Order: sequence, then C-alpha cells, then structure tokens
Amino acid sequence: MNPNLPEAFITGYERLAPWADLLDQINVFPVADGDTGRNLMVSLAPLRGLNPRNLKQITQILYNSARGNSGNIAAQFLSCFLKAHSFDSIYPAAKEGAKKARHAVLKPKPGTMLTVLDALGNGLAQVDQWSDPENTIESIIEHIAQSVRSTTELLPELKSAGVVDAGALGMFIYLEGFFKGLCRQFDKFQPIQKIFNGMLRISPSFQQQAEKGYCVDFVVRSDKNTEQNVKQITKADKSAIIYYFQDHIKIHLHTDNRDAAKEKAQTLGRIVNWVEDDLEEQTRAFNLPKLKTPIHIVTDAAGSLTRVLSQDLGITLLDSYITIGEKSQPETCIIPSDLYAAMRSGIKVSTSQASLFERHQHYRHLLDHYPKILYLCVGSVFTGNYQIAMNWKHQSDTRDGFIVTDTKAASGKLAIIVISTARFATRTDDPDEVIRFARNAVSKSEEYIFVDKLQYLAAGGRLSKTNAFFGDMLHMKPVISPTAEGAKKVGVVRNRKAQFNFAIETLCRHFHKDSKPLILLEYSDNQKWVCDTVMQELKKRFPVAEILLLPFSLTSGAHIGPGAWAFAFLPEMV
Repeated sequence: MNPNLPEAFITGYERLAPWADLLDQINVFPVADGDTGRNLMVSLAPLRGLNPRNLKQITQILYNSARGNSGNIAAQFLSCFLKAHSFDSIYPAAKEGAKKARHAVLKPKPGTMLTVLDALGNGLAQVDQWSDPENTIESIIEHIAQSVRSTTELLPELKSAGVVDAGALGMFIYLEGFFKGLCRQFDKFQPIQKIFNGMLRISPSFQQQAEKGYCVDFVVRSDKNTEQNVKQITKADKSAIIYYFQDHIKIHLHTDNRDAAKEKAQTLGRIVNWVEDDLEEQTRAFNLPKLKTPIHIVTDAAGSLTRVLSQDLGITLLDSYITIGEKSQPETCIIPSDLYAAMRSGIKVSTSQASLFERHQHYRHLLDHYPKILYLCVGSVFTGNYQIAMNWKHQSDTRDGFIVTDTKAASGKLAIIVISTARFATRTDDPDEVIRFARNAVSKSEEYIFVDKLQYLAAGGRLSKTNAFFGDMLHMKPVISPTAEGAKKVGVVRNRKAQFNFAIETLCRHFHKDSKPLILLEYSDNQKWVCDTVMQELKKRFPVAEILLLPFSLTSGAHIGPGAWAFAFLPEMV
C-alpha cells in the first residue's frame, strides 16, 4: 500500500480542529489561559492548502501563523515532518522535527508536546518494516498515547489539575489523524474520552491565580547579527521560543510590558507581524464558572457571534474558513480589521466550508462530550450544513442526542436566535422547552443588512458585475434581508443617512417606547459610527430595549464587504 502523505497531513489537522475547545478547557500549563486549542487551529490551518509542490511556501506560512507555545513547537516539528514522502522516510523526518522543535524552546521541559514528539521518534525507531502498516500504526498510536498520559505525573501543575498537557494531547490528536489518514481509516478512531479516561476534566480543587502581562508572537525581518539582542528580549521568559527562517526571526514570549517588548523587537529589524493576547483577560475567563444547561447549544460561526461571547454563553461555534490572499484561517480566529483592510486594498478574499470529515469529527466529539445537543444550523438555503448534519445523525446518532434545527438564518438573525436560546437554556431544566423556544425565535426574528459597495457582492458571485457597476455609479445601496428562501432585496437607499432612516422607521413600526425587544447592531469596519450614531439613537427611542453591538461574522463580511452594517431584532419572548 502506498501512503497518501499529503492527504494524511491534512487529515491530521481536520481531526485536531474539532477538539480545540477541549484543549482550551484543560490548558493549565505553562499558563491557565485556555488558548492551546485555538492556537493550534490557527497555527496548523495552512495545512488545509497543502500541496506537495508548495511545501516551502506552506512552511513559511506555518512559521508566520504559529501562535503560542504549542503552535510554535508544532510548526517547528512540521517544518521537517512535512518532508516525509514514503513510509520509510517518516522516521527520519519525525526525528529531525522533534530535534528542531526542542532546539527552538529556550528551556524545554518534560511533560509537554516535546515529550510526545520524543515518544513518536522512539516508537518509529522500533519499526523494522512497514509490511503491515495498520498494525504498525496502532502500535505507534498507543505508544504516543502513553506518553500523553505520563504528562500528568511529569509536571506539578498538571498533577494538581488532574489533566494531561493540552499541547501534548493536541499533538497526539493530530498524529492519530495523520497515521489513520495514511491507511485511510477515516472511521476507526477511538473516543478521546476513552483513551484518556479520567484525565480530561480539571479537578474542582485546582485554583490558578490570574496572570498579568501579554502573550506575544512576532516576526521580524532582519539581515543583522542579532543573537545578543534576541537574548536580551527573551531572557526573562523561560517559555520563550525562538527560530530563524530565511532573513526572518520568529519569537514567542510572555511579557509584562508589551510596549517595551515592541521597542526591543524593533531593534532587531522591521516587524512584519505582531499578535498579542492579554493574559489577565484570558486567565480570568478561564476561571469563570461554567454554565449548566439541559442541552448544549451549537451553531455555525456564520452567525454574528464572537468567540468570547460564545464562551460566556457556553456555546460551541463551528468554523468556516476565510482565505485572504494565500492564507486560510478559521473565521473566528481572524482579526476583522485585517479582512476589511485586505478587501479595500483589492486582495482576493474567499470563504470555504470545513471538509465533510472535519464536520463529522465535530459532531462525534460533541455527542461523546454532551448528553444532548441542539445544533442551531445556518439556513439550509445558504449552505448544505443542515443536510450534512441530518445525514450524519441518521447514520451515527443511535441515542437521538443530536438535535438539528434549520434556522433559515445567517449573520445577525442567526446570532439573535442563538443568544436568546442560550440564555433561556439557563432558566429551565427541560431540553424540549429549549428546543421549542429556539423554533419560536426562528419565526419571530428579522434582520436587515445595508451594503455599502456592490462590488463585493459581485466578487463573491452574489450579484452580476454589470449590476454592481451601475449600482455603485448611481449610488444605489440595497437593503437585504435573509429569509427561508434566501437573501432578498427589500429596499434600495442612496446613502448612509437613508440607511439610518430605514432602520429607525422599521424598528418604530414594530416597537413602541416601552417595548423590550432584543436588538442586535452589526458592524464591519465602521464600529464607531454604528455605536455613536445608530446605537445612541436607538437607546433614546427604546430606553428599555436590550441593544447589543457585535461585528459581522466574517463569512458575511467576506461577501458584503467593508462599510456594511445591519440590525436584527427579536420581540420580547415571555
């Protein structure tokens, strides 16, 4: 049997992505900031576009995309592991990758992803030949699974929390997907909860103080001899990761003073990429008590919900992917301003769904993790997600725990349905009541989207380029409303003032001063105007209404473009 290595590398990522939330939930080392899963998703997403002819390019994108300790270590390993081209070349590629990953970490520790990479090399070293790949792979998978189990005893923080290392588990899930992909065993995965029974829930007695400072990843372009300056920048952080590629330096570190760190980074050369996370904010969110509901709510990221709000409400988001130029990322991991800046500058932007395999892995993980799930799916008229989920349910949901509802909605309308349902779920013990509430919210919610430039709808195939050209020339701005039959044009206005008046008049027809609707305002790259002008006027007219302000989902943003905004609403439901 010949291995399909490119497919195997991709399968590894698609097996990993659905487990990102679990990895975040058990992420206590080196800091309990709950971002290991997200970091690995962001870091390894470039593998989705893997082609044997573009390995060098993919490696460069991996280095630039890598986030956090786990993402940077994984990127270093994969930069070598991707060179494997046959069964016999897997061992030397893995050995070189493990060595390169360890070398990048300033002070490596046992009990982390590095332990799994060492175990992989040891397991592969014992393989004499690949005459029986399936049995060989089962042996290797069990060998590295044991190394993940050992992490609980190797690091005091993990022992106190009673969990395995999140980065180590993430790499195991990736490698399990990779090796199963080699043999095309796409339906022969053991449940992660079974493999690591009793090691995936943090002990109630575990307490972690909120950290201060920032987790920073940056890339500097430099042709200078900067080794001494690099040491000065990273000397205070034992978990720092440093590596060089071409004429670039990539550094990951934790710092108390981001401004001082940025000034020092500039002494190395020109900063070409800088990403930071607030550790105090992340560790505080990590330690918040989890909401208890009778049914776990899941939805597509095509609804205008941020990852932070979803975590607060206990919602699982299923990502689509946004490609900006040649770089593809999960949509909830992209900074919105980056998307709109790229669109304004003419860089090609497109969207794509997760693969069928990745979506099935999500459903399986959810059903293994929660007794009952309500999937409030983006409208079937917009994507095929509903039918895919229903097909999987009929084949795999033997206990009828996976409930799928076609919301007939997207963007803000989907968000307002999900938000209101998630809140209601905290007030009842009856899952059927939650399902009924959601279906009622579907029938009562509405959304109106104001498009600024028709050229973006044309670029995404939603409108003919001729119509877009003449529409923009005549300053015609359509008003669009998502319905069960698709996105329909419900009006045309000429400027932003007319958009504003349309919104006020529409809401005044539905509500009076004492009404208590839930109103959601959505923005693209115009948050300040929407907040200062629209939101303030609505607060005056509807003083007892709840008004939320959220960014468009980037699936929507990629099609409607910068300058767009919208409002959605749901009448008070008692």
